[in-house]
Amino acid sequence: MIFFRLLSRLPLSILYGISNFLYFLLLYVIRYRRRVVDENLRLSFPERSDRERQQIARRFYRNLTDLLVETIKMPTLSPADLKRRVQFTNIDLVKDRLDAGQAVIGMASHQSNWEWIPSASVLYGMPTDSIYKPLNSPFFEELMRSIRSSFGAVPVPMNTLPRRMVAQKDVPRIIALVADQVPDQPEHAYWIDFLHRDTPFYPGSERLARSRNLPVFYTELVRVRRGYYEVTFTLIGDPPYTDLPEGRILDRYRDALTNTIQNHPSDWLWSHKRWKHWRGKYTKIETKLT
Repeated sequence: MIFFRLLSRLPLSILYGISNFLYFLLLYVIRYRRRVVDENLRLSFPERSDRERQQIARRFYRNLTDLLVETIKMPTLSPADLKRRVQFTNIDLVKDRLDAGQAVIGMASHQSNWEWIPSASVLYGMPTDSIYKPLNSPFFEELMRSIRSSFGAVPVPMNTLPRRMVAQKDVPRIIALVADQVPDQPEHAYWIDFLHRDTPFYPGSERLARSRNLPVFYTELVRVRRGYYEVTFTLIGDPPYTDLPEGRILDRYRDALTNTIQNHPSDWLWSHKRWKHWRGKYTKIETKLT
């Protein structure tokens, strides 16, 4: 832990030098999940040439190592520096809801540097619960909880979310979910076509929105240049949901995320084993969103 704290105190210019070295190491020496990356890109972008997909892969590894050093740096960034590096293009769309006393759901993705967004949101006057999957390693779980708590963001393990919702039912805040993760129980997932493949999504975000009558915003994160990002909110669900067909919020999230990936392909987490499940593995698929 001390090592990472000392590393965090290095200037970003030096950390980006470390990132450059890690990029070379992961891409050309270790070849970290290279088969996974290449396969994901080949099946997701069949219309693109091999050369284009290789360019996306190289840029992906560059962005991945930047993500690593930027995450380590976050606890020692000044509030002014983080606000300068993360800009919200239409912040009033969410702040107006929070100021009216309403909690909202923010559906983000593994795009660009998603780790900076909850802390930046807090600095812009938007209290945020950052929902996450606990890590298997106690050391890295403690490290990431410490990092994710920067500037007052609240990291909330996914399995404690129901209790958190009860305890904070009247507290206006963003409930931030990285909603493109692989479900733990695919047989109870919401299955939908995504990047040319049948794909399971967690149904919990839509289920939560419907049960609590919460508005849902797709949270798009775009890398402007190295170390600088723009966040744009898009309303994809607004209660009451009595007349909205089941799955429509997740469909809209899929559509918005697909558009982001098509426009900024190298910034998504292609090393993620997103398609390790397929519908044929399961004898029965049952999803209830209400």
